[in-house]
Amino acid sequence: MKKFSGLLMSLCAVLTLAGCATIPEKASAVKDFDLERYLGRWYEIARMDFRFERNMNNTTADYSLNSDGTVKVVNSGYNYVKNEFSSAVGKAKFRGSSDIAELKVSFFGPFYASYNVIALDPGYKYALVAGKNTDYLWILSRTPDIPDDVRDRYLEIAIQAGYDVSKLVWVEHKDI
Repeated sequence: MKKFSGLLMSLCAVLTLAGCATIPEKASAVKDFDLERYLGRWYEIARMDFRFERNMNNTTADYSLNSDGTVKVVNSGYNYVKNEFSSAVGKAKFRGSSDIAELKVSFFGPFYASYNVIALDPGYKYALVAGKNTDYLWILSRTPDIPDDVRDRYLEIAIQAGYDVSKLVWVEHKDI
């Protein structure tokens, strides 16, 4: 029985880790991706809500290089229910080729989640990021707002990829 439990736990871990190497079926990651240009601060404009960001505004993501070549990820935001700022530090790395924007990010040890940039303007000012499935989506900007035409184009890309954009939470960025 002990061997079976160990095997079952190992199988679950493998399936969990394999699950992070995904992208929604109708989406595709940006090619000719330049990580150096992507590094820095991004403001979250909209997201599909999930447990770790629930009740958060003023959310940002800061990306920088670690000495081992992975990407340091610092997600921060203000929980308006608890009236407090919080942040989480993780790391990201490419799932495959470094010129394709398919990464995996971890905030919890060996467990990774998909991070797929599916739209990116040529100036690296706006990004649309998909998770492993249509439950995870982020619209990001280098500034706390985004032009209407870019927002509309990214919403259309998201719809074509199978997202229900009516479920997006639009993030407020204001002085606290």
